Amino acid sequence: MNTIDLRSDTVTWPTPEMRRAMAEAPVGDDVYGEDPTVNELERQAAERLGKEAGLFVTSGTQGNITSILTQCGRGDEIIAADKCHITTYEVGNPATLGGVATRQVPVDKDGLLPLDLLEAAIRLENVHYPTTRLICLENTQGSMGGLVLPVEYIDAVGDLAHSVGAGLHIDGARLFNAAAASGCDVKDIVKRADTVTFCLSKGLCAPAGSLVVGSHEFIHKARRMRKALGGGMRQAGILAAAGLIALNQMSLRLEEDHANARALALGLAELPGIEIDLPKVQTNMIFLRIAPGAKHTPVEITERLKVRGIQIGSAYHNQFRAVTHYWITRNHIPQIVDAFRQVMV
Repeated sequence: MNTIDLRSDTVTWPTPEMRRAMAEAPVGDDVYGEDPTVNELERQAAERLGKEAGLFVTSGTQGNITSILTQCGRGDEIIAADKCHITTYEVGNPATLGGVATRQVPVDKDGLLPLDLLEAAIRLENVHYPTTRLICLENTQGSMGGLVLPVEYIDAVGDLAHSVGAGLHIDGARLFNAAAASGCDVKDIVKRADTVTFCLSKGLCAPAGSLVVGSHEFIHKARRMRKALGGGMRQAGILAAAGLIALNQMSLRLEEDHANARALALGLAELPGIEIDLPKVQTNMIFLRIAPGAKHTPVEITERLKVRGIQIGSAYHNQFRAVTHYWITRNHIPQIVDAFRQVMV
């Protein structure tokens, strides 16, 4: 990459192997179910997560709204965290596109929806209330610095949802980061989930695309919903070819990104004027704050870093987000720390 880009793991370019696979991919019309590369990606994704079937979608946002609208009708309600991607960064899609209400539960400092608050948020049978159809979790928690949800907690939420006849959907945009950090098989993380999305272009280097997995019945219905949302692609095997490499190779190397994030966090934490909650650097994300009284504003720091060839996540409330990925190597870490040292003075 031309710069050291820490803004997100979505900035990753496809690898040379991906580009070759895309150029050579056998393709067909996916709306007709005839693209062999897409079909293989969907099959492998479902198998990897321990589900029956998969669906290739254009993005994580499309995967989430497809999952929600397939399982919820107008006037139904989902429960989700107040800081999760679905409630914060997806344009109010459940209400806008499906007439589905969202009940937000505040997350605690560990990124969890406390079980007692979650249970209290579930609607009892009452003619005045919407019906709770779905509980949505996000793993890892992007807005909380890439925190990982414990498997036991996810199981408990799944049991709670199923006990009241609701489903559990996991927005697993960075699900493989969660698996790498927790040392678990990804199947174990989502075994109580009815539906799961995961992204191929966040840290896995594919140029586009996400997967939705679930039961055969769900995916059959979701395919129609994807079409309604404009997600019916044609010779999409060109994208799916990169997705296969993302799924089978790039998902296995994420511990390297996590190690680089920890090394970077430790180096930045030693600099005056920078505050980092080191125990919360669990995956490939670092949230750093500019201490009160710093010589430069966050906006000035961002601009001064850019001059030195480093891009970092937008500053808000004196806080930055830095995200490591495939194109950030261990050799970059001292360069980044040194650049911060220069711009903070």
